[in-house]
Amino acid sequence: MNLPRWTAYVALAVVATLFVSAIPKRGSRRIPRRIAASAVDHPRVVVLGIDGLDPEILADVMTRHPEGMANFKRLADAGQGVGELGTSYPPQSPVAWSNFITGRHPGGHGIYDFIHRDVEHYGPAASTVRSEEGGAIHLPFSDLKLPTGGSSESNRTGRAFWSVLKDAGVPADLYRVPINYPVEPSGGVSFPGMLTPTLDSAYGIYTIYTTDPPIDTGLGGGNYKPIRARSGAVRTSLSGPTNVFEEGDPSAQVPLTFFVDKENGCVVVDLAGDRVVMQPGQWSRFLSADFELLPLGAMNLSGIARFYLKSIEPELVVYASPVNFDPTAPADTISWPEDASSDLAEAIGPYFTQGMAEEVNAIKDGVFTDAEFMAQASIVLLERERMLDHALQRYVTSKDGGLLFFYVSSVDLSMHKMWRHTDPKHPAYDANTAAEDSSWWSGRENTTWADVVDDLYLKMDTLLGRVLDNVGDEALVMVMSDHGFAPFRRKFSLNTWLLEEGFLVLKEGKSRELPSGDPGHSAVRISDAVDWSKTRAYGMGFNGLYLNLKGREANGIVTEGAEAERLIEDIARRLERIDDRGVAVVLHADLATDVYAGGERLAEAPDIVVGYNWAYGNSDQASEGRIPNAVLSDNTGGTFNGSHLMHPSVVNGTLLTNGRVEVDDPRLEDLTTSILAAYGIDPVDGMVGRKAILPPAQVR
Repeated sequence: MNLPRWTAYVALAVVATLFVSAIPKRGSRRIPRRIAASAVDHPRVVVLGIDGLDPEILADVMTRHPEGMANFKRLADAGQGVGELGTSYPPQSPVAWSNFITGRHPGGHGIYDFIHRDVEHYGPAASTVRSEEGGAIHLPFSDLKLPTGGSSESNRTGRAFWSVLKDAGVPADLYRVPINYPVEPSGGVSFPGMLTPTLDSAYGIYTIYTTDPPIDTGLGGGNYKPIRARSGAVRTSLSGPTNVFEEGDPSAQVPLTFFVDKENGCVVVDLAGDRVVMQPGQWSRFLSADFELLPLGAMNLSGIARFYLKSIEPELVVYASPVNFDPTAPADTISWPEDASSDLAEAIGPYFTQGMAEEVNAIKDGVFTDAEFMAQASIVLLERERMLDHALQRYVTSKDGGLLFFYVSSVDLSMHKMWRHTDPKHPAYDANTAAEDSSWWSGRENTTWADVVDDLYLKMDTLLGRVLDNVGDEALVMVMSDHGFAPFRRKFSLNTWLLEEGFLVLKEGKSRELPSGDPGHSAVRISDAVDWSKTRAYGMGFNGLYLNLKGREANGIVTEGAEAERLIEDIARRLERIDDRGVAVVLHADLATDVYAGGERLAEAPDIVVGYNWAYGNSDQASEGRIPNAVLSDNTGGTFNGSHLMHPSVVNGTLLTNGRVEVDDPRLEDLTTSILAAYGIDPVDGMVGRKAILPPAQVR
């Protein structure tokens, strides 16, 4: 039985309004009452960080779309054109942004990869945070317990440059800075970005509610939740944070109900009393709920989630986003000062607080189509536009001046999954999909997904225009990226290669993984399958190769000194000789002692940093410490099809500025030192950057 007819009429009457409200509105391009540069307390420096912006692609798009890229041209003409910016080694986002934040290379700040390794168990470990598990006091005659101890802190060493500015009395407003969790205070406001957790997990887990779940319900980044409609209603729940007060650490739940009106083609989504009406293909606004951890409301944690109605018939399918922290009442500190998150939500509405809001996991798992993924990415970008307008208004109407940093993830995360549509040579390229209309997303007539990279860059020009129109010609403006971008056509599995070369040895009775399509396929992990008494080297992370070093690894056999040095040289040279149909797979296999020389945390580095050639990269499976079937294979399926996890020389970042670049080879660390120098501040101990950029005032 469906909902009463009057409910449907009301639903249909408000659908249009709710749909419009779910898509954030664009803010004004002109911010009123800008205080002149001569009246501010500190010079203005504005940095727009666009993750993954590639200098060659940017220059090409500027040439082919001069009208649509007028703001990039405006900034390029004010300075020295589109320049390359030396990235980190390896060119991974947590590594590169840590270089920028600290002015150090990885040997100094200690972040070497997305994935580090556990020296005790040879498994993957988090790279950006150090965590210690606590204990618990178990209450008798009860299912409750009291957690004790435990901690989580940043694994990055070296001072964030904005804390140096703060000590000197220079304010800094920082929006969505990657690898800024836990949040480091600034002299203004500070919001963390990439790798900020969600309320439900470390990186966020989505849920697919469906009346027709597949037999294999395994998903890489989410969960299927079977549902059944009774009398026109589906009563289920949304999983939230782990309840550490309850035995077994279950996920806290809040009631979730879908009222289905098939006759009128709509669904009412009710999350613990917060309701929204949806039609298929529609996104909801954020719905909020309190997750009860202790009885009688003794401890509740607030979260927010967005929903997407994929279909009503023939099956009901609803996507629920990861549960984000409610910025108006966050369960953890997600801003500096702590109330800044609430102030921002009051100004622009609820917003994604998770580190990577674009739902790359759902498209990797095949749950989202390309169009659905890009629609969700557009919601994130529109949110960022509103955030930028707020940031600019706060910044240019204040007499404080100082630094404004604003980060945008759209180019990087979208190109990771959409690159194949622009690349007919990619093994995952499909001409029919590439030819699908994308004008509804791009805002340009007659575009297809083959134009997606161009359109992403054109959207960035709009953001840059907001900045240039409002900060004034006196401000030092920089557009920078942490790295560039390239196709990822062929997968290399480092652990499988080490196995075939005899450096990695399996236990008796163990073998590498069967091909992924084999019915008997299952993961084979080095932590379980490897004979460490005979294994001399293993891979972990996207670019890391480690020796099984005696005294460092739990079961190390390689002796430090001459034996280790000979082994490293042998492996490095063999890697550089790998040939794939006449193409070198590894451009350079560099020794950590060479690329991270002088770093105080060199002992934690991979022994070899594997720099893959253009279009090559380590497989996801090998990066997680697995042993896939093939050493080399075409990159098809759910992984990223565009990438930057290669040698830095093929994916350098981008730099445009209206200042003057004083060095021929600027690097990320040079930007750090140059920002400090703009305020007359010397670099602190450990910073390796040069004073590379002069502000416009000093150039004149």
